[in-house]
Amino acid sequence: MTKLQAYGKSHVYPYHMPGHKRRPFGMLGEELCGIDITEIEGFDNLHQPQGILQQLQRQAARLYEADESFYLINGSTAGILSAVSAALPAGGHILMARNCHRSAYHGAYLRNLTVSYLMPPALAEYDICDAVTPRQIREALDGEPDIGAVLVVSPTYEGRIADIRRIAEAVHERNLPLIVDEAHGAHLGIMGGTVPNSCQAGADLVIHSVHKTLPSLTQTALLHVNGPRVPRDRLKRFLQIYQSSSPSYLLMASIDNALTYVEQEGGERFAAFLCQYGRMMETLSACKRLRILPWETEVQDIGKLVISVKHADMTGRELYNRLLTQYGLQVEMAAKSYVLAMFTINDGPEAYERMTAALLEIDGQLASSGEPYPLADAGKEGSPWDLPVCRIPLAQAWDMDTEERELARCEGRTAGEFVCLYPPGIPILAPGEQMTKRLCGEIRQWVQDGFTVQGVEEKEGGIFITVIRETKGTVRREETGKTPESH
Repeated sequence: MTKLQAYGKSHVYPYHMPGHKRRPFGMLGEELCGIDITEIEGFDNLHQPQGILQQLQRQAARLYEADESFYLINGSTAGILSAVSAALPAGGHILMARNCHRSAYHGAYLRNLTVSYLMPPALAEYDICDAVTPRQIREALDGEPDIGAVLVVSPTYEGRIADIRRIAEAVHERNLPLIVDEAHGAHLGIMGGTVPNSCQAGADLVIHSVHKTLPSLTQTALLHVNGPRVPRDRLKRFLQIYQSSSPSYLLMASIDNALTYVEQEGGERFAAFLCQYGRMMETLSACKRLRILPWETEVQDIGKLVISVKHADMTGRELYNRLLTQYGLQVEMAAKSYVLAMFTINDGPEAYERMTAALLEIDGQLASSGEPYPLADAGKEGSPWDLPVCRIPLAQAWDMDTEERELARCEGRTAGEFVCLYPPGIPILAPGEQMTKRLCGEIRQWVQDGFTVQGVEEKEGGIFITVIRETKGTVRREETGKTPESH
């Protein structure tokens, strides 16, 4: 960052990209343009670092206690794609938590992988998934000895933390690589008082979104590698494939700035974070109708405030809108029965005071419904935590002929596209999976309630979804038994 600032203030004329030539234009200021450069003398090359970028990546590795670290300027998406692609050969078999980000599914598709899914246990009181358990991992590996790599998420989007150390032990007993999507845990293990990060816990590949929980620009991330189970040359090859050949120096400087900030001031900032967040959680425990997911250091990450409305006469969307319109508080996301707000080391006292006051006031005005807020078709057809039946493997299904069909006429059909609630971008349905009455009902309800549902389209007064086109002779039936992607 310092070297970029010095270059931006120098009298060296830029006969090179980018086209703004370090001059301010439009609404972009001089300081921003001054440090936005390309690969020029003295500034190294991300795809073959030998100077300043190599040094910065080594500093990141030391901070996170990794063998080697890589800057990512295409976000954690590029890291997950690279990790999945490098961890096992094309056509291999991966065991993957179902709550993985959509990019993990994309990696499986691109490498023609067989996928076995692990459905995390439900934290039913709050309608969220808990973290996967070491026991689940062991049982899955015992049942399918041809699995070549394991991918889990920790912390989850809502902050649930897995026992990565014991999971790594279970995976390594079979000499397999463990990939941890720790996009929401870039703060773990590098400031006093937090649980270890997954590098420290023994994972082979770990992905961090620096921008999610540290003060860095959007789209900045890190990929860490440990041990010999994943060939470094293959990993670097895929990083070059999935990352831009024109990496942004603004984004790389932002990673440097964030990690330097953490090293220099992180201890003090995190101590203040612990104090303020703990005080807020203690005060909010007085809520009688809104339910706050407790903060427990080993299992629930600091900063992820999950507010359940299951025992209040409102929906998550209604609470989301009320916080925004009446109190000027923009939270991360709304689900049907809860709202998620995020806090980091960069939040000041005002953030805690305003959220605490708003939630206490809303809670005081609510009338208890007396009954949990119901999910669509709850109890009528399976559980909301059931895995859909896979009829056609993902890598095959996504390339098949498809057609658009009105959602009301999709029961029993096979999905031809991903259907995701966004945020967080975790698939409800993947291509090749069978659509049930319950799933169709839930998707319709989410759309009608105003949620962003990717993979559906509203037109002509209906809700349409992409399904695999049925050809002559196609047999439609309720399938039973396990398939390669339905465990």
